[in-house]
Amino acid sequence: MAALRNPAAGSNGYNETPGDGETLLRSGLSLRHMRMIVALDDHGRVSAAAQVMNISQPAASRMIAEMEAVLEVKLCERLPRGITLTPYGKALARRARSILLEMREVDREISELKAGKGGSVFLGAVTAPAIELAVPAIREIRRIYPRIEITMQVETSNVLARELIATRHDFIIARIPDDLNPRLFESRVIGVEKACLIVRRGHPLTRGSVVRLEDTAAYDWVFQSGGSPLRQAMESNFLNRNIALPDRILNTSSLLLTLVMVAQSDAIAPVSVQVAKFIQNPDGLAGAIDVVQTEFDIEVRPYSLITVRNRALSPAAKMLHDFILREVG
Repeated sequence: MAALRNPAAGSNGYNETPGDGETLLRSGLSLRHMRMIVALDDHGRVSAAAQVMNISQPAASRMIAEMEAVLEVKLCERLPRGITLTPYGKALARRARSILLEMREVDREISELKAGKGGSVFLGAVTAPAIELAVPAIREIRRIYPRIEITMQVETSNVLARELIATRHDFIIARIPDDLNPRLFESRVIGVEKACLIVRRGHPLTRGSVVRLEDTAAYDWVFQSGGSPLRQAMESNFLNRNIALPDRILNTSSLLLTLVMVAQSDAIAPVSVQVAKFIQNPDGLAGAIDVVQTEFDIEVRPYSLITVRNRALSPAAKMLHDFILREVG
């Protein structure tokens, strides 16, 4: 005799009755479950998620089964190498990130109240505003509130925007990548980045007068990745003048490696004017690097002060965020 099937059950065997908005509040899902689904989303492997959670892989599998039993949906699909989250799993992971962020903010705010005006801030910035805006702001905020702990990552906009979405930053000074939905963010343009070419001191390009773009094509170049605004601005200069793009290229997002390559070879690198000034300034690195005087300008897309839409900043993060806004006027 065939078993009677629950008419409310979907093809996966789980009930598909609409929730009343209170189900999860009574379900027994815990913060550990929230951490687990986020770890699965981040790493795509049960073993890696278990390692992040500091539990065994069988215990991690049991946690996944518990969540699926409570929600009555399948949260992940097994692949030959790892797992992928189902649409249900992705929805839970997205909300779980917000929950974990809010708990982190609660912890930070309570700590600030207990210790006086303190707390911590996590921000990211592309190189030019990191030097021109973030570092002076951090210096001034730390002078007024020495207990604030500030963590800053200097990276490309592509990396920083995704770190911001993943709740690893409070805010960033960067550009919204073309492949991300701008509606995810609140942003305000606060500056335009200008760039220049740097070479080692004594480089052949520094012995004459103004350098034409075609004069640079025979040298090695050090570029950021293909999608970076600085790389795009530099390549546009070549294309707009019908000059072949350089074909001897080292790609790196590391400013340190860029400076080493330039200082120890005849390579050319485009960097922000702020970086070049810092390198040449006696109060900066005062390194053996020169700026090439060119007949063309290199202008990069404006950068913005960016937060995630509808995500509240902690008191300490808001203080640094607003200080930067006031400085740019």
